[in-house]
Amino acid sequence: MTPPAATSSTTSLPAGYERRWWVLATMVVCLLMVIMGNTILNVALPTLQRELDATQGELQWAIDSYILVFAGLLFSWGVLGDRFGRRKVLLAGLTIFAIGSVLAAFSDSALELIGWRALMGVGGAAVQPATLAVITNVFPARERGRAIGLWAGASGLAVAGGPLAGGLVLEHYWWGAVFLIGVPVAAVGVLGILLVVPESKDPAPGRLDVPGVLLSIVALAGLVFGIIRGGSDGWSAPQTWAPLGGGLLLLALFVWWQRRTDHPALDVTLFRNPAFSAAAGALALNFFALQGATFYLVYYLQGVRGYSPLASGASLVPVALGIVLMAPRSSGLAERFGAKAVCATGFTLITVSFAGIQLLDADTPVWLVLTVLALQGIGMGSVLAPATESIMSVVPREKAGAGAAVNNAVRQVGGALGVAILGSVLAGAYATRLGADVDALPPAAREQAGESIIGTLAAVERARAAGGEAAAGAGAVVEPAREAFVGAMHLTAVGTAGCAVVAAVVVLVWLPGRRRPV
Repeated sequence: MTPPAATSSTTSLPAGYERRWWVLATMVVCLLMVIMGNTILNVALPTLQRELDATQGELQWAIDSYILVFAGLLFSWGVLGDRFGRRKVLLAGLTIFAIGSVLAAFSDSALELIGWRALMGVGGAAVQPATLAVITNVFPARERGRAIGLWAGASGLAVAGGPLAGGLVLEHYWWGAVFLIGVPVAAVGVLGILLVVPESKDPAPGRLDVPGVLLSIVALAGLVFGIIRGGSDGWSAPQTWAPLGGGLLLLALFVWWQRRTDHPALDVTLFRNPAFSAAAGALALNFFALQGATFYLVYYLQGVRGYSPLASGASLVPVALGIVLMAPRSSGLAERFGAKAVCATGFTLITVSFAGIQLLDADTPVWLVLTVLALQGIGMGSVLAPATESIMSVVPREKAGAGAAVNNAVRQVGGALGVAILGSVLAGAYATRLGADVDALPPAAREQAGESIIGTLAAVERARAAGGEAAAGAGAVVEPAREAFVGAMHLTAVGTAGCAVVAAVVVLVWLPGRRRPV
């Protein structure tokens, strides 16, 4: 006869516990597909600008259309997963993402690409929070930190794995092939879900909070849209502050409604918990730095240093390696020293790495570039897992989908802010520093040339191909353009370092310290 203690221990284990590491591996595959499907585009931006004759604004929208839809639907998909089953939501999300990827690959214009990227965002919003919710449900509390650390490390691998894979593809195939990489990965994910992932959902979901779900979609979409417009049109323009203000107003209305209704989609009182709020802020600031820095570093590597897409993707590998190495280890360090100390140390390293960008120019030794990027990755990897675990440990298991959606929403809002704010600072500083040097180009090419260094170099190539007097003057723009971009990048990196300092202060004040043994 089985002893009572053993029976109790066995029955208390969550469903799928015996297959938990296979479940984690499947969730990592799904996560890799979603993140790589987004980051793979970064290294292809210069190629898209040439092949699709895309403007800088269209390029930014190719990234931001995904982010806008993704952020807007994250919470909704999380709630639907809690209610109807996370396994079902994962399968639906993977299918939608794969279809969007195929359609994006065969786009004939920048506008068409933007539309299909938005469809990819619909699928990605279903997949990413569901992966974390499934992990939270399958792993018991004593193992959850390690599992989340491995999950967070995989996200770091995808950050640089996307550009590297994109660079490899662009060396041999047409630009659309970068989107097809995710299709076989999605097929593997679907197979893994069908074989090993148990269904999980809220056993007593109550009524669906339809007003809350709709408010979250419009509020998050308006907020992210305003942030994106601020990066391209300026922060005082009506097309910026109208959706931004509307999004903030609707977000406040969402909070009011969640406090008033008897069946809230999200328990907003969780934000009264300092660990929850500080961890959410830390993740937002971490992704602000990561997404924004990746955006301008690709332009530095390809435009200033003249790297190919493959070489620039390979140069970002140290960031990924730093995150992959530190994210799983940071969970153990947080248990030993506390999330406060580990996250603060991580943000200090991030600050130092962005200060190190001041040393980078067109002739900087490669080893110094890679060292700065590795330090950045180590710092970011130190933040990801402890901050994520701090959020998920507060959320009840039956509401893991909504908690994971909050986790991913703050990441996306932070990333969108990073691309928009740092991108606008970079573009403005570049145009100012380039100044009258752009006048050496033909008048028709000057506006687009002043938007980015890639635009400038593309205008120079067209002028040289045209020959004549335009070709003679165009070559004189190249070196001033590179110097202008380096100066603009240095200024932007100072702002990024400042945000990392703010994040360090936030976690030092509000994140919990080391748990004292009872």
